[in-house]
Amino acid sequence: MTNTTTPPVHGYDELDRLMGLMTGDEKHGPAATSTLDVLWVLYDRVLRVSPATADSPGRDRFLLSKGHGPMAYYAVLAARGFFGEELLSGFGAYDSPLGHHPDRLLVPGVEIGSGSLGHGLPLAVGNVLGLRAQGLPDPRVWVLTGDAELDEGSNHEAIAYAGPAGLEQLNTVVIDNASATYARPGGIAARFEAAGWSALAVDGRDHEALHAAFTAPHPGRPHAVIARVASGR
Repeated sequence: MTNTTTPPVHGYDELDRLMGLMTGDEKHGPAATSTLDVLWVLYDRVLRVSPATADSPGRDRFLLSKGHGPMAYYAVLAARGFFGEELLSGFGAYDSPLGHHPDRLLVPGVEIGSGSLGHGLPLAVGNVLGLRAQGLPDPRVWVLTGDAELDEGSNHEAIAYAGPAGLEQLNTVVIDNASATYARPGGIAARFEAAGWSALAVDGRDHEALHAAFTAPHPGRPHAVIARVASGR
């Protein structure tokens, strides 16, 4: 499973510079930096989508449910050429398309407008069902959530449904930075496994470990990767 998209406009070593272009209040810096390595590995080596195929029915879909910290997401999209880096300096401004939550109608490459937490995983389930209804079994749907989001009942309903339904096209990445209010017996991976998912837990900064987890086979089952990340970089 490889990414066949065009080379990035910028490399991983420039992501800090790109994020540094975004200033102002309400940046949710820790929330953003906790997702940076996961997002880079997905867009650089896993997701089958590019600026040229962003509207193709056969593309992979990526849904940022953890939408309240989009700085890393915007930096990665700019690095991959979905829009020019000159937009980054306007982040959060009244007339900027780059809001504090991504808007799918304003930002190239964005699949959903993620506002209230807990919506991304149910939307991803709906995406997979929609693809199945259209006879499109190949596109994969990826959703990135935070560990605290799993406190939302909507996520538990999505997890409970997707496993027995055998939604193999569905892939979830959980950023585990120990911010959840409620503990889960056995850990986050065990919660998914109990519902019939394939689940792996890895270091959320280790690119090779992330890639191996993202590309692990999971025939007939949805797949969850729990990326353990300490605050900061």
